[in-house]
Amino acid sequence: MIETLVTTEAQELLYQLTALLEQELRCQPKASGLRLIESAHDNGLRMTARLRDFEVKDLLSLTQFFGFRTETFLLAVNFLDRFLSKMKVQPKHLGCVGLSCFYLAVKSSEEERNVPLATDLIRISQYRFTVSDMMRMEKIVLEKLSWKVKATTAFQFLQLYHSLIYENLSCERKKYLNFERLETQLKACHCRIMFSKAKPSVLALSIMALEIEEQKLMELTEALEFLQLHSKINSRDLTFWKELVFKCLTEYSSSKCSKPNVQKLKWIVSGRTARQLKHSYYRITHLPTIPETSS
Repeated sequence: MIETLVTTEAQELLYQLTALLEQELRCQPKASGLRLIESAHDNGLRMTARLRDFEVKDLLSLTQFFGFRTETFLLAVNFLDRFLSKMKVQPKHLGCVGLSCFYLAVKSSEEERNVPLATDLIRISQYRFTVSDMMRMEKIVLEKLSWKVKATTAFQFLQLYHSLIYENLSCERKKYLNFERLETQLKACHCRIMFSKAKPSVLALSIMALEIEEQKLMELTEALEFLQLHSKINSRDLTFWKELVFKCLTEYSSSKCSKPNVQKLKWIVSGRTARQLKHSYYRITHLPTIPETSS
């Protein structure tokens, strides 16, 4: 296994990993602020974990609806949680805050030609506030984020970890470490506020480690341990978050879990509304499910 990490390509990936590790704590939510949200009672006046999670699921629905990248969704969640962990947001303003964070992420991450108009975004999201309201909120969010919109995300780590580990599998075994499946698992975790308290590198490696165990890819144990050591992640933290990831994904796969709903978005662009949208950026996809591995 070690031999696969001394190639020029692997060394470049490790260099990128080291750079990400140095940057990952610079633009993350305040843990103390997230804990306050988690402990808040749902009285209709205060932000709660349940309200935050519902808002993030709506953002995931929009991401699926427009066909935006996973990195865009994770950036939006990062912006939202950083803002919520600093500011006392009333539930009635959460929709405007969430959509403003989403729009900022889209403009920061997607190609300019794929960025929807604010009016279309508000219409599709079925909110009643105006473009002016959202633009004012966007400015407030940017100020509270200190204009830092290049945050390090768990998706970036997941890409690097997968690239470094994948080459250690034989051709017939590579189908068992499906990146799309890992990507979907990561998005599911971000719909729970607890995972915003995890370092992005730890969350990404926890998902990778759990999948390696689930698929019984024991030949990757040494590679996983190398990445854990390189990332300076202690075993206690890895075990702790891996168990939470397992619980989250188990619930996400069950019928009891509330999943992102794109049905209302399909409805809102039917008929006359759909004809009013002159751009081709609204691509409707299926609900995000965790892909099965090949048998």
